Amino acid sequence: MRALRRLVCCASLLMAMPLWADTPPPESTLEEVLVTGQRPGPGMWRVSKADHDLWILATLEPLPKEMIWRSTIVEARIAKSQVVLAPPDVSADIGFFRALTLVPALVRARKSPEGETLEQSLPHDLYIRWLALRVKYLGSHAYERLRPAVAAFELYSHAMDQSGLTSDDAVWKVVEKTARKSRVPITPITLNVPMGDAKDSIRALSQVDHSAEIACLAKTIERLETDLPRMRQRANLWSLGDVAGLRALPYPDEETACFNAILSVPQLRNRLEQVRLQLTEAWLAAAEHAIETNESSFAVVPIKALLAADGLLDRLRLQRYEVREPER
Repeated sequence: MRALRRLVCCASLLMAMPLWADTPPPESTLEEVLVTGQRPGPGMWRVSKADHDLWILATLEPLPKEMIWRSTIVEARIAKSQVVLAPPDVSADIGFFRALTLVPALVRARKSPEGETLEQSLPHDLYIRWLALRVKYLGSHAYERLRPAVAAFELYSHAMDQSGLTSDDAVWKVVEKTARKSRVPITPITLNVPMGDAKDSIRALSQVDHSAEIACLAKTIERLETDLPRMRQRANLWSLGDVAGLRALPYPDEETACFNAILSVPQLRNRLEQVRLQLTEAWLAAAEHAIETNESSFAVVPIKALLAADGLLDRLRLQRYEVREPER
């Protein structure tokens, strides 16, 4: 998801939220606890062929902003590896001066195409719920002029920040620093996407179905009303290396309402699906090459990409690699 966010300039505003199932949060003494300080981090998956291994460290979003993550086991694995595979990413650099020409289109894309306020465009009961969270996390009346999907992104990102959570790439930064210190080469897995038609992509956002945008905002509101304790619980489980605990919490295998809002525009749907498939194949090709040519390799991948049905672990198993679960 992190890579796909960069594909279509402000389309990232509609797809920035991590996805989880919409079931009530379980009872837990961890609900109000947010870990800080040094934590061991998760275990690693081991993908093997004969005596060649690929060690995969799974990342999770969101995590505590002030968590100091360090794992001597991970550091040792990196030091013994011949290559580190970077997380899959998308490059869509359109240049600074080119970006300046897109600013007016971006501003227009953020606002409601019909000039309506959220109070005018949302069902009354949903607006009341939005208003309560807007006052809590956003405050300003300026957000009332945003289109629903952009309002969802702003609400979610501010709520994460105020809850002590973040979706940045802190774990990869630690891995990257360790690899450079140990002089282990890093292999980027980056898909270059031409953005010559960036303005067309931005204009395509005006075609996003309005009811789909409302569904996106409704889903975001529901998550913030019910799922914050479970986000904290996941962060705790990840920081302790409790993969079994993470597996016990439901992971979705369907797209969220916000991603579906983008997919309602054929131009964006076709591009995003193509990039998703190409990026998956690029990672699998890099992983296969690393395993075939090195005794030990290391990779960093979002945990959802690993555990999803037909995710990366399932694809590796289909290629007859032995996959072993982390040991806590």
